[in-house]
Amino acid sequence: MIETNIESGHTAETCVLVGLLKAGQDKRIISEHLKELGELARTAGAEVADVFIQERSAPDPAYFIGKGKAQEIAMFIEMNEINLVIFDDELSPAQTRNLERTLAVKVIDRAALILDIFAAHARSSEARIQVELAQLNYLLPRLTGHWKHLSRQVGGIGTKGPGETQLETDRRLVRTRIAALKRRLHKIEKQTKTQRRQRSEIFRAALIGYTNAGKSTLMNAVTNAEVLVEDKLFATLDTTIRKLRLGSENYVLLSDTVGFIRKLPTHLIASFRSTLAEAVEADLLIHVVDASQQNYRESIEVVSFILADLGVEKKPQILLFNKMDNIKTEAAINELQHNYPDALFVSAKRRIGINNLRKRINEIIGRQYETLQVKFDYSKGEIENRIHRLAKVIERKFDENYIYFTIKYPMENRAKIQALWEETGVTIQ
Repeated sequence: MIETNIESGHTAETCVLVGLLKAGQDKRIISEHLKELGELARTAGAEVADVFIQERSAPDPAYFIGKGKAQEIAMFIEMNEINLVIFDDELSPAQTRNLERTLAVKVIDRAALILDIFAAHARSSEARIQVELAQLNYLLPRLTGHWKHLSRQVGGIGTKGPGETQLETDRRLVRTRIAALKRRLHKIEKQTKTQRRQRSEIFRAALIGYTNAGKSTLMNAVTNAEVLVEDKLFATLDTTIRKLRLGSENYVLLSDTVGFIRKLPTHLIASFRSTLAEAVEADLLIHVVDASQQNYRESIEVVSFILADLGVEKKPQILLFNKMDNIKTEAAINELQHNYPDALFVSAKRRIGINNLRKRINEIIGRQYETLQVKFDYSKGEIENRIHRLAKVIERKFDENYIYFTIKYPMENRAKIQALWEETGVTIQ
């Protein structure tokens, strides 16, 4: 891992947050973004001293917020012993260098902050590889400002040749490391893909949604799992899978995936695509929304955008509003239910409305599968192997002349099943 971020376990750094209000933007939305940035900073272990918002028609190429505003923040930093500045938008390498010279403290952006949190919370080997890969992709274009020695010329043994700069050497090393991590990640992905294929006959549902929407609490409520629950963003990165029983015999595999967030860097989505594979390959997506969040509509849009980026926006979904117990007025509850008549409304913490989720999942499973009873004589016994490829045999009976099957198959296999019956003359009862 690259040590470029806030270190957990050390004395909390005191920071200021900086946002840019562009022409035509709503100041309330920018304030909401900065509030979330403050929660991210708190999760990383920093204390927020103040928030600055600069109004500009467009970002300044050199200082992002303009040199004058940077100097104003520099005065505040000097008077209040601030040691970190966090920008809500991604900065270019040149902007970061210029700001650090003016502010005389460490400057990071939202992407670097998220990477730091991911690094602190990665537990599995896969998550750690994904985090390091995202860190390196973030660092590569910023190498010029990272170490003071990079402008010096080096040569001799171990370099490409006389005249190669240390910067070129470091870039080559980073690219080599990226390639190695991608190979390791590909190997892990092949293993997990095999595991998912083995579970393919079982109906799978995935909890998705904005970070801190209460997915892990919901997982615990419906499955009695012991998933880590913290009032922090990105409390866990690793996918958790548990059985969700829907009756004495039926169950589904329910997965709790990493939370989404606005302004999530593209390279971060790419690095965590394998973690999100549980959502990609799930039969049902349960979109969990924090109903008490003031700007919940934007969080819904963020999740929808990422689902579209993953190509799974057309999968069956349940929209579920959580934390309903935190909504104070009856009017607000009625408005929410009126605007989203097909959604579910629960409190995972208080376990209110959980049975409605179980019922809805059962209904969706019922719509996606069909059950048939068929019979065929013993001379057509070889058909059984072909049936197993398309359907699950629930019951098998025999008499002197016939074999009787009760089968259950996904609706997407209906045409193939009907073609099999027509080809072999199997009787549908």
